[in-house]
Amino acid sequence: MAYNQIPSFVLLTLLVNALLSLSGHTFSAEARNLQETTLSKPELPKPELPTLPKPELPPLPEIPTLPKPDFPTLPEPEVPKMPELPPLPHIPDLPQPTLPTIHSLPKDLPIPFFSPPHSTTSP
Repeated sequence: MAYNQIPSFVLLTLLVNALLSLSGHTFSAEARNLQETTLSKPELPKPELPTLPKPELPPLPEIPTLPKPDFPTLPEPEVPKMPELPPLPHIPDLPQPTLPTIHSLPKDLPIPFFSPPHSTTSP
C-alpha cells in the first residue's frame, strides 16, 4: 500500500514560500551593482533634417453663380363648399332615480364580553 500523506517539512516549506511571496519583498543582488562599472553612453551626432519647401496648393476654381429660375404663378384651385350637417335631435330630460337610504348604525354598540374558561379541577 502506498504512503499517501505529505510529509510535514514539505507543507512547512510551501507555507514559508507562500508567506514570502505575499510579503512583497524582493531579493536582489545589490553587490553586483557595486562591482560593475557603469559605462557612459556614447554621444551620437544628431542628424540634421533638410529643410523642405512649403507646398503650394493651386487656387480654388471659381464656381459661376446660377440665375434663379422664374416659375409661373399657379391659380388657386377651387375648393367645393363643405356640406352642412343637420342639427342634433333634442333628447328629453330623464327624471333622477331615487336611491334607497342606508340605515346608520347606533352609536352605542354593546362590546362583546367573553368569560374566561372554567377550570376543571376543584381546589
